[in-house]
Amino acid sequence: MEIIELLKRPWPWYVAGPLIGLTVPVLLLLGNKSFGISSSLRHICAAVIPAGLPFFKYNWRKEAWNLFFVAGIVIGGSAGNFWLGNPDTIVVADDTRHTLAALGVRDFSGLMPTDIFSIANVFTLKGLIFFVIGGFLVGFGTRYAGGCTSGHAIMGLSNLQWPSLVATVSFMIGGFACTHLLLPFLLALAI
Repeated sequence: MEIIELLKRPWPWYVAGPLIGLTVPVLLLLGNKSFGISSSLRHICAAVIPAGLPFFKYNWRKEAWNLFFVAGIVIGGSAGNFWLGNPDTIVVADDTRHTLAALGVRDFSGLMPTDIFSIANVFTLKGLIFFVIGGFLVGFGTRYAGGCTSGHAIMGLSNLQWPSLVATVSFMIGGFACTHLLLPFLLALAI
């Protein structure tokens, strides 16, 4: 029973961070494997799209373990959400709460603000901006960078790869710019 209670609580950074970091040497020891979530989408498309697109013509079976990794993330995330949800109220820093409230975001009851991310907003201007355009830009940026934050920041930096350093720094600069410059404009437009 205590283990279940432990699993329901947020883990501190000094536990979760090293566990995530330890996946890198484990994967390298298990056959020089590298992980990244965004590359799994390519493997899925190569496996299920029968079209003869050159981008999907490669031996995706060699990377099939990555698909099991993604399936484990989906199953683990679902189990965590349905059975091991944190019973405590989501804590948002006061400064963040005040800043977002000034921009029109007022519901902090979940991990994502329902003022923006709700089913009711799917076919609205908010949905177009944050779901469609935002999703497209995330996908485009991931493809353009040759991987996502997990692949570059966790796996690539630990392997001392210069492109991963450039990509991670670019992700950070883009994130700061979007948070402080673009998000206030978009929220004013959509809320």
